[in-house]
Order: sequence, then structure tokens, then C-alpha cells
Amino acid sequence: MTDVIDTDVLIIGAGPVGLAAAIELGLRGVRVLLVERNARVGVAPRAKTSNVRTRTHLRRWGIADALAAEAPFGIDYPNDMVFVTRLAGHELARFSDAFNASPDRSYLYPEHAQWVPQYTLEKIMLAKARSLPCVEVRFDTSFVTAAQDEKGVTASLQSSAGESLSITARYLIGADGARSKVRDLIGAKMEGRYGLSHHYNIIFRAPGLSQAHAHGPAVIYWQIGKDGFSAIGPMDKDDVWAFMPGGTKAGETLTDEQAATLIRERTGLDLPYEILSADAWTASELLADRYADRRIILAGDACHLHPPAGGYGMNMGVGDGVDLGWKIAATLQGWGGPNLVASYETERRPVHRAVIDEAMANYAIYVAPPPAEIEDDTPEGDAIRAKAGAGIAASKGREFNTLGTVLGLCYANSPIIVEEHGARGEHNSEVYRPEARPGCLAPHAWLPDGRSLYDLFGAGFSLVVADDASQSEIDKALADSLDLGIPLAVVRPDGVPVRTLYDAGLTLVRPDQHVAWRGESWTGDLERSTGQA
Repeated sequence: MTDVIDTDVLIIGAGPVGLAAAIELGLRGVRVLLVERNARVGVAPRAKTSNVRTRTHLRRWGIADALAAEAPFGIDYPNDMVFVTRLAGHELARFSDAFNASPDRSYLYPEHAQWVPQYTLEKIMLAKARSLPCVEVRFDTSFVTAAQDEKGVTASLQSSAGESLSITARYLIGADGARSKVRDLIGAKMEGRYGLSHHYNIIFRAPGLSQAHAHGPAVIYWQIGKDGFSAIGPMDKDDVWAFMPGGTKAGETLTDEQAATLIRERTGLDLPYEILSADAWTASELLADRYADRRIILAGDACHLHPPAGGYGMNMGVGDGVDLGWKIAATLQGWGGPNLVASYETERRPVHRAVIDEAMANYAIYVAPPPAEIEDDTPEGDAIRAKAGAGIAASKGREFNTLGTVLGLCYANSPIIVEEHGARGEHNSEVYRPEARPGCLAPHAWLPDGRSLYDLFGAGFSLVVADDASQSEIDKALADSLDLGIPLAVVRPDGVPVRTLYDAGLTLVRPDQHVAWRGESWTGDLERSTGQA
């Protein structure tokens, strides 16, 4: 017997991407069925950096503090990247506060980044999704196939117990990862290069390892010695670490004994190492040739893959879920027009391409194998280490200083953005310069009472007004929103110099905190910004 379930949106894949879409939709009252073929548990590291943009979304959802409370070493733990010959050896270079994870308040964003295992982020997001009455989550449930017509999608699922499910939904989101069955279903092809390099992750427990070296606390120690390249760092409480040796061959596996021996050799520290898990993965540069077939849409790794050089991948997928979430919700609720959901690919794909290019630029900056004498305590060894350290300091910073890419990429040539004439400012991947130009992220500010300007934005559109903005123009915008049924909140932030910050008297901000339009006189662009025009 086949159970039949009707919902608004079916999401395949309950990783951070699927969870982000489910939360965004669920908070807007949209019925969601989120399914995952696995139980989604384990100790594999996957991503470990939730960047400032992801944590800002968590703030909107009311769970940023919950994630901060789960920081395995506390939010004050130094998010440093340290290059060494080996843990028991010499330091070569150090990058402090990688990815802007310091809890010190910044005027550029409301939430700092956080070093936390992906499975911990998933736990917090899953709890939020399950707290929403209109979101149902089912694990151990696999996607089989789907068909669609002009009204919706009919999908077939199967539980691990063999139970068949038939799901009817208005939309289907494929957030089912690099081996996406949903992508195969719609015939989308990944274009680019597969198999740039092969890697092996080893998760292990080593009591006392943090105290056994002299380099102080950090999140990753990049070991560059005579035995080759590897990375090692603390991952979670209870002395759990991750180790990633370089030079792995495709299909290579290690026994637990071999893995423990390799860790001893590369670190130079003879401690008991308990191997918890090991898995292989392949770095690739791939982008789907298209993201959607009518009501079936791809997100996250299902449509873009790149090497983890810059910590972009998972965070970019969360952004996909947010973008799809508000656009699908608006469409289902009647205030989003026929062009709104289609704008997802138009806006996100160029961003994905830019981020892939940035990740590839970081990936291409490798540290050449050093002379064996790099570890010698001799004048020659000192000179080799000084040269290597200078080269690392000069070339690797862009991989760990990413704010210009995380916050500074704008949506261009979008059908739902009112473009302005004139060239945009030059993009710098390391430096974020706030700009209220349509398509860009709305500039952030703190209010005198300690709240973020973003905290004032509504779930729909927000009209940010300067002190000297015309009330008659504001009234026109409100009248338009009522006529069109589009939610619009007027934001008058006390103590914030809106005109200086936004360079306009009126600025229309979308639900995802990107600017849709700005000006002095209301021009009736809500229709365009919601895909109705």
C-alpha cells in the first residue's frame, strides 16, 4: 500500500541547504516535507566554518545564539590558521581571526563567523525546522522519481523499511548533494573539471594533543615538512581532531593502524591515537548547465561544486536555500509573480561562478614542497623557514580573509532588480566595502540601543527611510503594497545616518536583505521586485 501525502514544497536532502530552505519556508507558513535518505549522524567533518552571512541568517531565524552556545571550544577560541613544519616543529606563518570569527562587534555585519562542525550546525537547524508546525522531517527516506505538470509535482519516495510514499507538491527542491538524483531526473549536466585532487579525512581522538605542542590554540595547523603536506586541527570536544594528509591517490584507504602511524609521523608526536572514522573525497570544479525544470529546482552541491579553499561551499548552499525559500513562499502566497522563482537561477548562478573562480584561485596557490633541511635547527634551516614563511604570508591570506566575497558579491542583470547606471566598484575578495546599490547586500549598522539594523527588517520587503525622506513618497509605497498585496514594513532606524549609509532617501530591501531599489521619489517598483511585472 502506498501512502499519499500532499504538501506545498518537497525538499530532498536534509543537510544545511535543505534545512535552510525548510526553515525559510516554514517561518512563512508554507507546508514543507523534508526528507533525507540517511539518519544524518556521524563524525565526518564536512564543513566546519559557518561564515558571517550564514550566521546572519541564523540570527533572522532566532538560532544564532543557540549555535554560539554549541561552540566546542567557546566563541573566544582563536580562529587562527598556523603553518608549521609539523606540530612538534617550527612555526612558519600565522593568520589570525580567519573568516572573521572573532566575537568582537563589527559595524559591517551583525554576527561573526563560527568554527563548529557541520553536524552541530545541522542539529541546531533541525531543531528549528522541527519546531515549525508546517514542517515535517523524515529521515531514512529516499527519493525515487518524480513527474510534473503545470500545477505541481508528484514524487515517489521509499522508506528504509520498504514503505512507498506518493507526494504531491507545488514545488520540489533537490538539495541532495553532489550525486543528486534530482539533477539526473531533470537532465541537468555538471560542467567543468572532476577529480582535481583526491583527499582522505581521518577523525581521531588524542587526549593531550593540544598540550603536546608549542604553537598555541588554532583551528588548523598546516604541516609543511620534509614528509610532505598535511593539515590537522581540533574538531570537537573530548579531544576529537581531524587529520588530512596530502598526496592521496584515488581509491586509497588506510587501516586504523596505518592512519595512527601516519599521524605520528607527520606531527612528530608519539601519542595514543584512536581512529574514529575515515572517508575519502574528491575536489572538483563543476557547475550545472541549468538549475531547474519548471517546478523542480536544484540547490547547493546538486548544482555547484568547488574545492574547499575559502570555506564557501556549505555557506553558499545555505544562501541558495534562503533565496529559494522566500521566492517560493511569495509565489505560493500570491504576492510573487511568475518571474520570481525563475530569478533564482538568474541571480545565484553568476554568484556561484564567481565563488568557484575565487575558490579555484585559492586552490591554485599551493606551497611547493620544501627542501628537507626546512626542519633542521641550523642557519640554513632558519633561512629556508624564513623564506617559506614569507611566501605563505604573501600568498595565502586571500583564502582566510574572504569578507569581500562573502558579503560583497551583488546580483547583476537581474529581472527583479532596478539596475542603476554606472560601473560598480572593483571587487576585492578580501575587503568588503558596503554599497547600497540595487542588487547588493543592504549595508549594516548598529542602533544606539544595541540592536542591528537588520533586526528591524520585516519578513517581507522593507522600505528604509532617511530622516528627510518625503512622507508623501512613503505613503505612495504603502498604498502600492496594499494594492498589490505585498508585505512592506517602513523602517526608520533612530540614530542611524540612513542617507549617508544608503545614499538615498528611500531604499527598498528584499526579504533576503539585498537592495531591490533606491531613490528619492517612489517609482512603483514593487511589481518588478516581486516578479509580477
